[in-house]
Amino acid sequence: MREFTKTIRRPFGVKYNPYTRSIQILKDTRSITSAMNELQHDLDVVSDALAKGANSYGQLGLGHKEDVLLPQQLSEFCKPGCVKRITGGGGHSAIVTDQGSLFVCGLNKDGQLGLGHTEEVLYFTLCKSLLGCPIQQVACGWDFTIILTKNGQVLSCGSNSFGQLGVPHGPRRCVVPQAIEVQREKVVSIAAGLRHALAATASGLVFQWGTGLASSGQRLCPGQTLPLFLTAKEPSKVTGLENSQAVCVLAGSGHSASLTDAGELYVWGSNKQGQLASRAAFLPLPQKIEAHRFQNEKVAAVWSGWTHLVAQTETGKVFTWGRADYGQLGRTLESPEGWKPKKQASSLPCSRPARSVPSSLPCLTGATEVSCGSEHNLAVVGGTCYSWGWNEHGMCGDGTEANVWTPKPVQALRSSSGLRLGCGAGHSLALCQLPPLPALGQRPRVPDPSPEATKEAGSQEAMDEERNPETSPQSQSDRLRNGGLVTETL
Repeated sequence: MREFTKTIRRPFGVKYNPYTRSIQILKDTRSITSAMNELQHDLDVVSDALAKGANSYGQLGLGHKEDVLLPQQLSEFCKPGCVKRITGGGGHSAIVTDQGSLFVCGLNKDGQLGLGHTEEVLYFTLCKSLLGCPIQQVACGWDFTIILTKNGQVLSCGSNSFGQLGVPHGPRRCVVPQAIEVQREKVVSIAAGLRHALAATASGLVFQWGTGLASSGQRLCPGQTLPLFLTAKEPSKVTGLENSQAVCVLAGSGHSASLTDAGELYVWGSNKQGQLASRAAFLPLPQKIEAHRFQNEKVAAVWSGWTHLVAQTETGKVFTWGRADYGQLGRTLESPEGWKPKKQASSLPCSRPARSVPSSLPCLTGATEVSCGSEHNLAVVGGTCYSWGWNEHGMCGDGTEANVWTPKPVQALRSSSGLRLGCGAGHSLALCQLPPLPALGQRPRVPDPSPEATKEAGSQEAMDEERNPETSPQSQSDRLRNGGLVTETL
């Protein structure tokens, strides 16, 4: 070492990269000064965007198409502290900054990235067609994207095969975002499902378009006339909500939901997996989930996967319900499994046994962030990121492909803070603040597992033994897998 140091001219310094664990020798004053300026900020906090999960189309923005089982660092494409929203669809991802810029990557065969072409994009790329038009929110469907500007205008791009772009006489696809007319109302919330979309206006009205719910409604409720908003290819007012004021809308693969300013949750569409907390197989009109389902508390926030929902009440309690065979609910079901919805005579209501009702998950009480993928979830509780549910592509970030039956801490993010989360159908994204870098020559401290984490791991093992997914194989014809998305044919 002594002989090595003699070969280095003075002044000199070293620059440590904590991600590659490499050290760069700095041999001149200019490079040392530059490194010190960078270190001034890095010693306080390092912000990073991390990605994990399905990556068949480059939707993780890592520059390749391999699935990622443990969180990997994204190359910096914008200032991490400026990220406002993170979301994803069937095979694409989108990030909105606090300045209103939109960055996208992943599958683009129908132009769902809005970049003016249909080539896949492996790195997060600025959507230049929206420059000068600040973005407030973005919602990613299966193969399309709905965009909300800060002035309340709605735009759409991608596939229009089912009228999901809200342009009835438009082309089969659109590669550049185009405006949608929502009754000349300012929109405050948007949502995108598998083949349908929704918007809530400032006046509290809800509009829906896209025919994704129509076929299941016609099949499950024969003889009934479906309301126009289930079959419309342009924004159509959702009837049945006249006495409520919507503040937020959500969409699953075959259902819709609306949260009101009074803390009431309305749901409609397919109830095949019990996601509507009703005995009906299909609800053509909105139906309120009664307050007693949430221990008589108002609902403050709600999130939706493809076939399950997560809600948080005003006191911070978190409830889950819907499909559970991949661990989506973070708990065991309270009612028997194995039922099949049955068609009813036209003179009888569409009914079926309840499979799942909203039940609380005490370990998630007080969650400050929640995000749902198609069949998996992320949540932040007390600064710790938890994941649970479907994990075939590693989107739960535990380094395995085994489903996660109860919420477990994501070990790679245990020492981070300032978490902001987002899920695509089968992938996950997280913005976090890493702890201060260790002094040179000092080993980073690895925190010991907490008793809570050990307890969670124990319950996870018990659940895995009880519900080994290999013991209940499913017919490939009943499952559609693409880019991490899992849907079930109706």
